[in-house]
Amino acid sequence: MRVDRVFAYGATAGLIADAALGDPRRGHPVAGFGRAAARVESLLWRDDRGRGALHTLLCAGGVVGAAALAARAVRNRPALAVALTAAATWSVVGGTSLGREARAIGGALAAGDLDVARERLPHLCGRDPHALDGPQIARAVVESVAENTSDAVVGALVWGAIGGVPGLVGFRAVNTLDAMVGHKSPRYRRYGWASARLDDLAGWPGARLTAVLAVVAGGRPSEAVRAWKADAGRHPSPNAGPVEAAFAGALGVRLGGTLAYAGRVEHRPVLNGESGRDVRSTDIERAVRLSRRVGLLALGVCVVGRTAVGHLVAGRKRGRA
Repeated sequence: MRVDRVFAYGATAGLIADAALGDPRRGHPVAGFGRAAARVESLLWRDDRGRGALHTLLCAGGVVGAAALAARAVRNRPALAVALTAAATWSVVGGTSLGREARAIGGALAAGDLDVARERLPHLCGRDPHALDGPQIARAVVESVAENTSDAVVGALVWGAIGGVPGLVGFRAVNTLDAMVGHKSPRYRRYGWASARLDDLAGWPGARLTAVLAVVAGGRPSEAVRAWKADAGRHPSPNAGPVEAAFAGALGVRLGGTLAYAGRVEHRPVLNGESGRDVRSTDIERAVRLSRRVGLLALGVCVVGRTAVGHLVAGRKRGRA
């Protein structure tokens, strides 16, 4: 079986498993990777970029190498190759759990229970929830849904289409390392530099595809394009900017503004400020539905793209024969 078909069948099966089951409740591979990466950090940490780069190389490189060996072991056994791709896809995507957490917070807000909403918000993002009111929590949830649609679904599918199982797990490993050490706290400003820059590079194609698909699937294409062009470049993240701006335009809301992370305050530019309104709790469900549509479209785009490349490569081989 050609590798493009392995990816098509395996990625589709993996997304179906995610839709039906969500993230594994116990023994999640990403959690296991996080524990291993934390152990490596405890051995290597110094306030030094070189040590941080070595940490990134050992953790991300080790995972990619192991995945490459596993894929090589089953390359001549199509059923096992599809099963491995499906398992890897299920392990690294998180669209269903993302939607569940967002809806749980939306339900608490709709019921007027700010305490529950604040308690659940850290399950979704790293914001400090204690000083947030209902609209601010809703805005944080919509922003997290937008960004994680790229990080937890589309980006993984893009790299799966490019690199198969090593691409799938490698992208999630890089994304996880960035979440762990890539932020600009005093401890990680230098040590996490390599992980943050690698995550920016790895996330670039998935973020642009996510933004394009949000324009297509959001029902407000002109508004989404306008917000993307006007505001994405003002966001401090080169990848979150296009995604959040496109989602803001597609949903007709304003995102961005002042954020608080564990005592650190950031004043970010407002996205879609000219025509958007404040986020409401009902917008969380709209964001989750948009995220789901974007994920399904991304699967289709990645399968078609990988299949087209497979046909091109097969045609060239026949031409040389």
